[in-house]
Amino acid sequence: MDLRNLLFTYRSFTPVPIVLAILYFSDPSVPFIYFGLGLVSIGEFIRINAVQYAGGATRTTKVGAPSLCTAGPYAITRNPLYLGNMIIYCGISLVAGGQFMWELLLIVFAVFSFQYSMIISLEEDTLIDLFGNEYELYRNNVPRLFPRLSPWHNQDFRKPTPFLKTLKIEKRTLQNISLMLFILFARYYWGLSA
Repeated sequence: MDLRNLLFTYRSFTPVPIVLAILYFSDPSVPFIYFGLGLVSIGEFIRINAVQYAGGATRTTKVGAPSLCTAGPYAITRNPLYLGNMIIYCGISLVAGGQFMWELLLIVFAVFSFQYSMIISLEEDTLIDLFGNEYELYRNNVPRLFPRLSPWHNQDFRKPTPFLKTLKIEKRTLQNISLMLFILFARYYWGLSA
């Protein structure tokens, strides 16, 4: 099996070892808690905004898309969900604090950069097959991950999904973030550390 397919298939589980290390070595402290919560909020805002435009199609086990979404945050970066994820995990690393906070932050950034570059490569090959020149034009105008300063003007005029419907789609991610933060704050409150 292609490594890209493997990483795509198990993308929900590959962060587990990192999350366990973050939780194990955590020792939250101010001001990093506040900086981290800010990053988590920014990352989740990016994710919710992306899901409002792409919908539930982002929760798939198969590479591909029913249509090419280039509206909303997709006019700024081709992969806002992955960007949001990276920001969330970096934020969780800061909230966690601890003696290895900076090392874990670097590992989070490096691992997700590698994983998402592999997954994006696979998705791009598929999207070129599905959408041809339309995707090539999009790819030539919108950066892969790190956003452009202004939205790319294109012909995708879709409207965002209502916020409450989006929250239902994003429920699993919100539950995971809440669980991680609960564990970190429980350790902080009760003074438990590695």
